[in-house]
Parts: sequence; structure tokens; C-alpha cells
Amino acid sequence: MRQMGIKVTELSDVREVIIRLRDREIIISNPQVSLMEMAGQRTYQVMGEATERMLEGEISEEDIALVMEQAGVDREAALKALRETDGDLAQAILKLKGG
Repeated sequence: MRQMGIKVTELSDVREVIIRLRDREIIISNPQVSLMEMAGQRTYQVMGEATERMLEGEISEEDIALVMEQAGVDREAALKALRETDGDLAQAILKLKGG
């Protein structure tokens, strides 16, 4: 690969790789990570077992409370509906009311 101008380096002692998406994180623990450099570009290759974790920070408490009040549901149901509708208040309320 060096003849093609590609430099590959194994990164040692990497404990965790976190990929943050809008609504969740993908966590790769004890990963094997390679860094490939070619033409000024860096590419990371990550191998390992991944787990996912949902994030709640995108939905405000005010939005959750409004959906709970308007739809007459508990916090868990309101939060689930908001996640399923990408935070759209009206859609979440309609979904919960069966409309």
C-alpha cells in the first residue's frame, strides 16, 4: 500500500469509539482502529461490537409536558410518540389520540 501512497497505522490503546447521531449514539467498546492516510485525507476504520443508546436531549421537557397534557398520556408514552414523529408536537398528539 505504501507504493500507492497509502499509509496505514494501527491505533493502540483505543478504549471506545462513539458515533453520535441526532437521536442515538453507537458505542464501540474495545475497538480495533486503523488510520489510513492517502492524498492528504484521513480515513478511520473501526471494528468491534457495537451497542446503541437513545438520546433524550433533543426533546424539551416543555414539549413532553404539552403532549402529555393534550393527549392525556404519561411521560413515557409522550416521549415515545415524540421520538417516533421526530419531535413534531402535532403529529405526536394526533398519533396518541388515534387520529
